[in-house]
Amino acid sequence: MRKTKIVVTLGPATDTPQMITSLIGKGVNVFRLNFSHGDHTIHADNIRKIRTASQQSGKEVAILQDISGPKVRIGKIKGALALKKGDHIVLAKEKSEEDPKVLDISYPDIIDMVNIGDEVYFADGTIRSLAVGKAPGRLELQILVGGSLTSHKGVNFPHTRLTIPAITPKDEEDLRFGAAHDVDIVALSFVQTAEDIRLARKILASVDADPFIVAKIETGHAIENLNAILRESDGVMVARGDLGAEFGVTKVPRIQKHILKTANEMNRPAITATQMLTSMKENPFPTRAEVSDIANAVYDGTDAVMLSDETAIGKYPLQAVEVLHDAVKDAEKEYPWYRDFTPHDKYDAVAKAAVQLSQNLKKEALVAFTTSGYSVQVLSRYRPKENIYAVSHSRKTHRRLNLLWGVHPLFIMPSLNNPTRLLYEFVKKLLEEERITIEKRYIVTMGDYTGKSGSNNLIRLLDREGMESVLGYEF
Repeated sequence: MRKTKIVVTLGPATDTPQMITSLIGKGVNVFRLNFSHGDHTIHADNIRKIRTASQQSGKEVAILQDISGPKVRIGKIKGALALKKGDHIVLAKEKSEEDPKVLDISYPDIIDMVNIGDEVYFADGTIRSLAVGKAPGRLELQILVGGSLTSHKGVNFPHTRLTIPAITPKDEEDLRFGAAHDVDIVALSFVQTAEDIRLARKILASVDADPFIVAKIETGHAIENLNAILRESDGVMVARGDLGAEFGVTKVPRIQKHILKTANEMNRPAITATQMLTSMKENPFPTRAEVSDIANAVYDGTDAVMLSDETAIGKYPLQAVEVLHDAVKDAEKEYPWYRDFTPHDKYDAVAKAAVQLSQNLKKEALVAFTTSGYSVQVLSRYRPKENIYAVSHSRKTHRRLNLLWGVHPLFIMPSLNNPTRLLYEFVKKLLEEERITIEKRYIVTMGDYTGKSGSNNLIRLLDREGMESVLGYEF
């Protein structure tokens, strides 16, 4: 089975029940809903369709809500503005109707934060400029790299420390909507500090929700604060589009490796995103460079790879998922298994010992009984060659485990305080449903008091003798 997970963005090209079912059949683990587009009615309908298709296919998938964040954009431009090197334009708090080279932006107060000498980028960094003059409410820019600028393109300030809220009023409304519809994972855009994560948790806690929170790393300040952000979040996304605009595309591979390495060390699942297969928006086949990019993300330790426009608006969404699946599977043939880290706590140490046992004893799989998902997450961190099966009594936990490398949610069982009884019911269910034969061999991790989050402290070898012993108990 494939270890690295696949996240796809739902959009006009894929939001029918038939397409969603097909995507699940192709191996999609997580569906991303981009809240920069669409309204709550559309998103509610898509959530319903995903849950229905998941239930009908008999495969749990997770839903990731990607909120917009304070994306800075220019206002409306009539037609397209052709800019050449040396041209001058103005960012102003108030747009000029007479002069097309006086542009407004979505966060006008940013104009006061930019200093002369700072660079300002437009359209994902394809158009670049330098701040050469300031006046009250106005910023004069000289074009360094020209291009055609159209309405609502993104604006990046790679050398300016911006003091704008990470969560806008729209984001707060969207978070409450996602909580009401039980989304599994929330991706926060333009995170700059750990406080941004804490604010999101506070908003979600106010409506009694606690989804996984994934921090999207897309600014220089986020890189500076990476460790603190990771300590506060449940996962991370390498958002390569805005990182490229902030740092320049040539620096993105090194930054990607740094983020993934840090996330692996800190036991946080990571998603690698943006332009994984961008040529497949228009073509049925990828470029060799794109396939190499996917493989390198896998080798770097990403938990998941994500498609955006390829499946949202692309012409070949199913083929793109097939290519992604095949590229990941082939890369995993040369995967650096059994990575070594210093355990963070005693439960992490138990997980490490279980993985080392699986390596030495050549067991078929590891099985973890988990309440919150933590005990499975620490197993995943060590990247065992064996599959990791998760058993939980929480459907919420079951779904979001789809983000974790190498983890396969097996089934949901009732919560039982007696670990021996839980193991008995587990083996009995496996055999009754013919999922295994009694000849299979497993390493099981569980707690001596089940149902408590982060308490796995037992390792059990489960082979023929072990299963017969378990089934011999009388309850």
